[in-house]
Amino acid sequence: MTVANGAPFHLRGNYAPVFNEVSSDTLEVRGSIPFELDGRYLRNGANPITGESAHWFLGDGMVHGVRLREGRAEWYRNRWVRTPFYDNPTKPVIDLDNLDFSSENSKANTHVVHHAGRILCLEEGHVPWEISEELETIGPHSFAGRLDGSFTAHPKICPLTGEMLAFGYGFLPPAYLTFFRVSAEGELVQQQNIEIPAPVMMHDFNITASRVVFMDLPVVFDFEIAVTGGMPFSFQRDNGARLGVMEREAGPTDVRWLDIDPCYVFHPVNSYDVDGRVIIDVARYPNMWEAGSTEFDAKANLWRWEIDTVAGRVTETQLDDRPIEFGRIADDRVGLKYRFGYAVGSKGDSSDPQAGTIVKYDFDTGNSLAWDFGEGQDPGEFVFVKRPGSTDEDDGWLMGYVYDRSRDGSALLILDAADPGSEPVAEVLLPQRVPFGFHGSWIWA
Repeated sequence: MTVANGAPFHLRGNYAPVFNEVSSDTLEVRGSIPFELDGRYLRNGANPITGESAHWFLGDGMVHGVRLREGRAEWYRNRWVRTPFYDNPTKPVIDLDNLDFSSENSKANTHVVHHAGRILCLEEGHVPWEISEELETIGPHSFAGRLDGSFTAHPKICPLTGEMLAFGYGFLPPAYLTFFRVSAEGELVQQQNIEIPAPVMMHDFNITASRVVFMDLPVVFDFEIAVTGGMPFSFQRDNGARLGVMEREAGPTDVRWLDIDPCYVFHPVNSYDVDGRVIIDVARYPNMWEAGSTEFDAKANLWRWEIDTVAGRVTETQLDDRPIEFGRIADDRVGLKYRFGYAVGSKGDSSDPQAGTIVKYDFDTGNSLAWDFGEGQDPGEFVFVKRPGSTDEDDGWLMGYVYDRSRDGSALLILDAADPGSEPVAEVLLPQRVPFGFHGSWIWA
């Protein structure tokens, strides 16, 4: 199946879907895969079964994975997450007569995370879907029936407690925003509604060792767009923008809201407590979807929000002027003071949201350096994998898929995270193209 040249960006070039599920155990490797890497790199993304979707965010979930062990690339596999859309691809994504956030309407297309022995495929509107280590679909995971609603694609696993903190948003009160806490053993132990004034698209949130910070921003549910079948949101400045600071011990009964300038954030880099303040580094858009939700009409830059919890104000500072997205850090620094962050940076000469370089930020010195893979080499999100036993924050590897326009193919690249700009440690050439997608994880065996 081919896609017409006049199709929207998310159905052209390397955004276009692939239609074959492939398994290969004969992979060409350039360089040397670090012997310590024993696990799977998995990345999720929207890959419409029919070849068509109304928006990039609405395609069917497909996970692409590479298994590494003892210096070898054992296999590459890609599998659709077999939600009800797999057998019934024309099923409405949003049914305005039945705003269903249960497992039946999930696309499971945004993230893939590992917690309490389960691999979960996530999208922010519905219940997670579980897959096996071989990427086969197990089924919806509702935490023993306790969850039947929206669950973020960006839960935070606290490195201090092992808890998975999360939230969900909805279109109907009182469930515009719900907070979840999942124990280290995988039990949903807390879910409470939080009052906010409007049904906003809250894609991500922030945690620290003692707090949770929600982002109530002006991308709001838009009924007029919803009836067309597209992404049902628009940028509504009158909604305002604010951050909600919640003490983790107090819970949702005590959220303090602080105004900020109107903007939108899909993804923070990290957040942490310091001397009675909360520091949050984010990829900040000045607006999002003011001209409609089919295109990305703005670019994000790295900004810092500094919340003075005593005075009750937020200082907003731009840290870099290059466009970036998909910020990641070491998993053991989530919610804690950190020095290094990594993001996809634009070269400035491409309209593709994900084309460009991998940038390493040193937040202690204010410096940044980048890996540029050359003309026509376009990376997606890279994740940081810590070297086992190391105590240095950047001692490890960055790992992600890179698309090669010249051969219309993709590779898994492994970089030395401590040596920005260096040649890849290893490249695993894949048997088919991996379309630009969203988020992934390294899962140790």
